[in-house]
Amino acid sequence: MLSLCCLTLIDMMMKRLFTALAAALMLSCFGASAQEKITDGLEIDKFVHNFGDILWDSGPVSCTFTLTNTGNKPVVIYNVTTTCGCTNVDWTKEPIRPGKTGTVSVTYSNDEGPYPFDKSLTMYISEMKKPVILKLRGVSLDKIKPLEELYPVSYGTLGLKENINKCGNMDQNSQKSEAIMIANLSNAPMTVSFNDVSKNLNLSVSPNPIPARSTAELTYTITADRSLWGKNYYWAIPVVNGKTYTSSEGDKKIGFWAFTREDFSNVTADEKRNGPRPAFKESTYSFGKVKQGQKVVAEYTFKNDGKAPFKVFKVDADAKITAEAIPEAAPGESITFKIELDTADVGKGESLTIITLTTNSPLRPIVNLFIAGYIE
Repeated sequence: MLSLCCLTLIDMMMKRLFTALAAALMLSCFGASAQEKITDGLEIDKFVHNFGDILWDSGPVSCTFTLTNTGNKPVVIYNVTTTCGCTNVDWTKEPIRPGKTGTVSVTYSNDEGPYPFDKSLTMYISEMKKPVILKLRGVSLDKIKPLEELYPVSYGTLGLKENINKCGNMDQNSQKSEAIMIANLSNAPMTVSFNDVSKNLNLSVSPNPIPARSTAELTYTITADRSLWGKNYYWAIPVVNGKTYTSSEGDKKIGFWAFTREDFSNVTADEKRNGPRPAFKESTYSFGKVKQGQKVVAEYTFKNDGKAPFKVFKVDADAKITAEAIPEAAPGESITFKIELDTADVGKGESLTIITLTTNSPLRPIVNLFIAGYIE
């Protein structure tokens, strides 16, 4: 039998774990405090609600998105749809008048099993051409786990699930925010700040200081910049109680990435018809069979079938490439360009590299090309 001392110690440890989980649940009720712009005259408190780590058998969880009308005319939420029967939603039905707020209240059933979840809501608002996408995220757990297991990437006593985080797709002339949960792995309150933050990246932690053996929400916001197209990384060095640390992954920085493309939301049907239109002769370059480490030069040809010049802002790939600048194509002009693939870091066997072009074409703002073959 366990001694009274051992039972007391176990009881204390379980209380700490329950306290950490309760703090994460309490935090999820608040979210980020900063307002984010939906459109001129309308703001929302957040686009993503992160429930953090919750217990599978704890039952449904709920949250609220709050919209503020900062304009001079009423706004109506026409409808909010969900992609899953596990999510119930209710919203303000009457017009939201200038200076007033409306809400979208959501309940997630939390009965799909002990897995991460990522649910989308589509909100339709008066006088907006595109719907607004809201997100519910979190991790449902079958049992309480130590913070060190839930947040395995550590910078001193700061714990993260991973050190590279995605912000997703965004348009020029906009901002995009996401939020992740972070943890205080120590037995004392912890303050987190950041050094060497990349331009166009903003970070905030709430609550800060983070209570002992508890969690907080790290909100990161990226502002689009017309000098940055396609996939870009943004970096920051976390400072924990005034000190910087090399992480368990061997890095001092944490990273965030976003994919930025042109904003075509206000382009008319005539502008689309009269815009640039690239037509590629082939979208896949097949190199057959090569030895690993050999460089492959892929060649592509396209013709601009549109009525305006076609331009490629950025070339990205999911492997190491060297891409020459792609010339602007006048209407009716054909262009051939080359991309060199270094197969040294590509795994052996069947290989497919995706090349992504970010363009000025309203009809094809993103063009995907492929380099395929077999690497020995």
